[in-house]
Amino acid sequence: MTPPLPPAAPSSAAASPQALRRFLFMHPAHFIALGCGSGLARVAPGTVGTAWGWLAYLALQAWLQPAAIGLVIAVSLVVGWWACTVAARHLGVSDPGCIVWDEIVAIWIVLWLAMPMGFWGQLAAFALFRYFDAAKPGPVRWADSCFKGFGWRGGFGILFDDLVAAFCALMVIAIWRWFW
Repeated sequence: MTPPLPPAAPSSAAASPQALRRFLFMHPAHFIALGCGSGLARVAPGTVGTAWGWLAYLALQAWLQPAAIGLVIAVSLVVGWWACTVAARHLGVSDPGCIVWDEIVAIWIVLWLAMPMGFWGQLAAFALFRYFDAAKPGPVRWADSCFKGFGWRGGFGILFDDLVAAFCALMVIAIWRWFW
């Protein structure tokens, strides 16, 4: 049986900014799924969430070894799956734009596998990931259509297309590095 919505949860992605700010702190899953508030950006929340993820990755990198970052990413995928599932259900929207944990973990994967690189390389990785995530060419569009709805399947679907977008960005980076 599905648990009831928490009190005063927004019923759509078009909820007022004040309602979404309240929603952010109503459940730990909301705080995680909404990227610690970065998903509340009024314009381009996916890009803002990705930028937040980039900065968070740089902080992780300053404190942790690459293997430990890999462990953080693995745990973040599982926790994010749960958080995205819960937040989407409570919002009543299968893949709301304010859920940005998928972008955060995906940019962590891109940076973790593509490092070391300087600022311009990181910016290129950011731009490539955002292109694949937003434009949804070929394989990303396919991944976006695979898992829809609510529950664990829908929560995985929120993450899946971003993981495929990360893979596509990494392929471009690998090809670029191969030839240059």
